[in-house]
Amino acid sequence: MSTTLLIILVTVGISLAAWNNPALMDRWIMNPYRVASRGQYYRLITSGFLHADWSHLLFNMISLYFFGGFIEQVFDVLFPGSGALYLVGFYLIGILVSDIPSFLKHRNDPGYNALGASGGVSAVLFAAILFRPLMPISMFFIPIGIPGFIFGGLYLAYSYYEARRGYGTINHDAHFYGALFGILFMIVVYPAVLPQFIEQIAGWRLF
Repeated sequence: MSTTLLIILVTVGISLAAWNNPALMDRWIMNPYRVASRGQYYRLITSGFLHADWSHLLFNMISLYFFGGFIEQVFDVLFPGSGALYLVGFYLIGILVSDIPSFLKHRNDPGYNALGASGGVSAVLFAAILFRPLMPISMFFIPIGIPGFIFGGLYLAYSYYEARRGYGTINHDAHFYGALFGILFMIVVYPAVLPQFIEQIAGWRLF
């Protein structure tokens, strides 16, 4: 079984358990106020295995399935024998890093909660875009894909804009900072990916 599939199965299992156990959901959800006042820093990680509903869960896990497998292969090549460990660490740190801005912003708000694997999934997605910027990506069941580097730019701009607005229930900060972490991590561990990325998009033509 691939490490990506194992992460998906664990996440689905924990999300289902939390839906049927409100005490577990309350104990593991990312509540910045409780993190700050009670030192429950584990919530920055455990919240990444919880989801609000089926649509939230399926969207994240389908995205992870399609892009996580490729990044798993990348890590296997870059770190022979340790690829699985790097993938798990990369994914968990992506969740952690993406939660920090929300924690700092809402640490004095007892009523704010956040959950979901979006930060980790965004890290995986943007790491994949860095290696394959021309791969077509389609979202929300749009049949026509757009090149990954264009999709990525639009995604970052939208996430940043919505995060600054602060409306709705979606944690856009997690999307934005998870994506940035994915990009920076891959550049640090494999610097050659940046000139390769530039070379690929330099040769792209619309027609």
